[in-house]
Amino acid sequence: MSTVHNERKPFTGSCLCGFIKYIVYLRFPPALTSGETDEMHARNANSIRLRKCNCNTCHKMGIFHLRLADAANDFILLSPLDPFNDLGDYLCGNKILHWFFCKTCGVRCFFFMGEGRVVDRDIDGETRKVWVPAEDFVEEENGYLSVNATSLDPGQEGLDLREWHEKGWIHYLDMLDKKEENSWERPHRGGMY
Repeated sequence: MSTVHNERKPFTGSCLCGFIKYIVYLRFPPALTSGETDEMHARNANSIRLRKCNCNTCHKMGIFHLRLADAANDFILLSPLDPFNDLGDYLCGNKILHWFFCKTCGVRCFFFMGEGRVVDRDIDGETRKVWVPAEDFVEEENGYLSVNATSLDPGQEGLDLREWHEKGWIHYLDMLDKKEENSWERPHRGGMY
């Protein structure tokens, strides 16, 4: 399956048992340009960002970060409607980033900092209640949202995680001790492909 290009398209994701269900809107390919600095890519609000981090938390949880171009509008949680109460929650570091996980199957689908709200949205022609980031959510200012790309449902047309590696779209971050430059080519020590 080749990735759909230049078209904002919905993709579904879920945990193993199906309790967590979500939709993300993605546009491929990510906006990468030669000479782009790590800081430019880190703050590129017009594109998805694909990242693998070598910090202890991300590595031990098997996280493959998918940062959305517009998290406030590109992420819809279909189930549960109250992640703060209905999901398991691991808080580490400064205790403001929620590493949510399914209490039944243990899968971590997304990580969130900020406020959320329940709204009515049209999903496949049907009005449904869904959970989304708060209306005033601003990535990196008062909020943070990262989807675990490994929780995207396999077999969707236009979605092939192999292609992300093969085309060099993954940014490998050295967050373990921040001694090396971030890389587009390979993971840092302690990291993974």
